[in-house]
Amino acid sequence: MRFSFPKGGFKVVKGYQRVFGLHQGIAPMGPIISGDGRRSRHGGKCRARPSPPYDAAVPTLERLSADALRNTVISFRDTMKVHAAGINRLNVYPVPDGDTGTNMARTLDAVVAELELSDHELEPTCAAISHGSLMGARGNSGVILSQILRGIANTLKEAVKPGEVAGSASKVAESFKNASVAAYQAVLKPIEGTILTVVRETADAAQASAAEGASLAEMLRAARTAGRASLDRTPDMLPVLKDAGVVDAGGAGFLLLLDAAIHVVDGEALPVPAEEDGPLDSGIANFDSVAHRGEGDVSELRYEVMYFVDLPDENIEAFKQSWGEIGDSIVVVGGDGIWNCHVHTNDIGAAIESALDNGGRPHRIRVTDLFEEVAEEHAQREAAIKRGGAGPVSTLLHTSMPAVTCAIVAVSSGDGLTDLFAQLGVQGVISGGQTLNPSTAELLDAVEAVNAQQVIVLPNNKNIVPVAEQLDALTSKTVIVVPTHSMPEALAALVLYDPEASAAANAEEMGEAADAVATGEVTRAVRDTASDAGPITAGDWIGIVRGDGIVSVNSTLTGAATALLDSLITPGREIVTVIEGADATASITDALRAWLADERPDVQVEVHRGGQPLYPYLFGVE
Repeated sequence: MRFSFPKGGFKVVKGYQRVFGLHQGIAPMGPIISGDGRRSRHGGKCRARPSPPYDAAVPTLERLSADALRNTVISFRDTMKVHAAGINRLNVYPVPDGDTGTNMARTLDAVVAELELSDHELEPTCAAISHGSLMGARGNSGVILSQILRGIANTLKEAVKPGEVAGSASKVAESFKNASVAAYQAVLKPIEGTILTVVRETADAAQASAAEGASLAEMLRAARTAGRASLDRTPDMLPVLKDAGVVDAGGAGFLLLLDAAIHVVDGEALPVPAEEDGPLDSGIANFDSVAHRGEGDVSELRYEVMYFVDLPDENIEAFKQSWGEIGDSIVVVGGDGIWNCHVHTNDIGAAIESALDNGGRPHRIRVTDLFEEVAEEHAQREAAIKRGGAGPVSTLLHTSMPAVTCAIVAVSSGDGLTDLFAQLGVQGVISGGQTLNPSTAELLDAVEAVNAQQVIVLPNNKNIVPVAEQLDALTSKTVIVVPTHSMPEALAALVLYDPEASAAANAEEMGEAADAVATGEVTRAVRDTASDAGPITAGDWIGIVRGDGIVSVNSTLTGAATALLDSLITPGREIVTVIEGADATASITDALRAWLADERPDVQVEVHRGGQPLYPYLFGVE
């Protein structure tokens, strides 16, 4: 296996990359800079911040007060945002849950938002951490992190036993142990070599240090040392990590919590990432196997399903076992009748029905197609993190529009598409699509904002349809979903939209129009695989037809697009709509026009700028 390493930051040890820095393995971002500038045990020197590694003006704390706990969580969130890109790159696409840093950062955003609304005493502080992490958890890593934070918070808010000191080294160490237990309990099939191992070994070292009479700062450093060593060993426990040349991303993220705690307790400077040494160029193929967790191949499970469920505590084990029959990467956290649930599966319907079958009520459902996650989406999310963005954006297109009988809310994946929707009378738009799926709450906000009591929702992505279908039960408005799976379907449906007709009447006509459209899309392959259209090599352009899968493979965008059009334009088709994405070029669009003029001279061609990422061309054929 060949690796390409940033300058001065890596070497191969036992067959995988290691970072000469604070946490081994945040490889693609370059070394993480240690606050104390010491040399690692592998011999590489960590660069220190220009400022002193410890702030002499900050007195060392002997106990973790409510304010210190709040500051630790806030510092953890801020540090996670800085390091999110590096942690994400431990999970190079295509892998399930490849946005570990982003998901952990967004989870912590929710916790900090809850803290800002709470009183500063210990009990409300701990309650805010517990509730905020449960309700704001994003992705598998965010759900596990929420359980860790809940375990810590629930322990620290307990009544102090005789002889104990609130927030002491021993109490904080106990909270780490309870966090580890809670994290393991949340996962149906715990796998060693993941964040679970790092948390457990960190907690064991914390308790051992506290038992020897260590101060709070000494205990935290002993815990961090053990955590670093544990993270360093994760590739030895999970061979797929060793093959990919990385350590566990969730474990790397967790160690930032200890950095934040030491910063607050003893004034040690927080770690900062080194400047990027350029794009990751060791090849996606090196990282493919990170998707494989445990005995099964999790990369064969296409969908990530997450939702909250109102379910009696006594039914939760049966629910988890039912999920175990249809999926993997199962994490269920919560209590007192409200649970946050995460699974990777190929059966979306069964994942939702499991809650109903066990007496629960699922809500705020989110579905992500893991196969459609690619490296370009990483770049967009990392940019959003740096800008402070948190996800899909809702836009009210016609703020002064008078009330209508029926309004439209649509999901749009590009600014050009948003403009087209506005021209066709859409009142509310949610930015989203592919892996950036809006939540039920985000769609509901848009439904409530439009000036109508009846609303048609156009999801424009198959993953968003089951989420949108929850809306009608959550609002006093009448909401009907026209289950569009693509942007061309939405455009065809909107031609028949009548704002003064009822939602039912609109849904019938718009649905028929959407069903009559044959749609296709061109994108770039991110891995080697086989298909009915022939073998695919990473970097090839592929044409995909809804319902038929991959129908064309070509080394050029023009070749894949024309082969896709040849498949789509069957006898009787009259209109071809071409939607240009962010990566479309005038020369390729001209080439497509020329091909259509030569090969399908009888069809009418319409070209629109959509601006969607990842897919240079979308086609709709009527």
